[in-house]
Amino acid sequence: MIYHEFAKFYDDLFDDTLYDRWLTYTIERTSPNDRVLDLACGTGKLAVRLADRGYSVTGADLSEDMLTMADQLAQQANVQMSFFQVDMRDLGILGDYDAITCFDDSLCYLETPADLAQTFSEVSNHLAGGGTFLFDVISPYQTDQVYPGYMYNFQDDDRAFMWTSYAGDTIPHTVEHELSFFLYNAGKDAYDVYHELHHERTYPVETYLKQLKNAGFENVRVTTDFGAADYQPNVKRWFFEAKKES
Repeated sequence: MIYHEFAKFYDDLFDDTLYDRWLTYTIERTSPNDRVLDLACGTGKLAVRLADRGYSVTGADLSEDMLTMADQLAQQANVQMSFFQVDMRDLGILGDYDAITCFDDSLCYLETPADLAQTFSEVSNHLAGGGTFLFDVISPYQTDQVYPGYMYNFQDDDRAFMWTSYAGDTIPHTVEHELSFFLYNAGKDAYDVYHELHHERTYPVETYLKQLKNAGFENVRVTTDFGAADYQPNVKRWFFEAKKES
């Protein structure tokens, strides 16, 4: 998924405190000595927070725009880390890690069950024995009940953003997000307009558990509320903690 103009709005549109909660969830399930890959790292806010706490962190994302912003954030925070532009279905250029994270329902941008299985396999291949895979996904309750008809608008002095969500037409547990951006162009005294369409897909929890097992993961724990509550089916987001077989 390439974000284009969305990268410029990303930090404004997302609650910064969510990164603190992903950070806490990760710290509680890893060691400061771990080598961590933050997969689909976006603008690097979690990766930089981890690096600032002494972790050896690598960030990876498909979007060049996001990685540019992440690298700038790392430099501003004066932390040393590497960033790579990769497709999560092919991590071949990366090394091995003790923990891999993938948050903010990034896995839900994969289009097919085969894509999900391939990604889990790639993650397993790049985890050390006994390594930890931490990720979250939106639930079918979110795609089927919460998102359809959802709208969000944002505006300041020279920018505006409109987000509308629709249920997918044919594939179960899918949703489409129509994103429109308006950027004021002083030279034209008018707004430049950009449109993007984002597709998300999720599955019943049993599908994730089966795919993880097939990829060599064991001792999988599913929770909600950033690990603070036990698994429930009708919540917006699930969190997975999976251990690679030793």
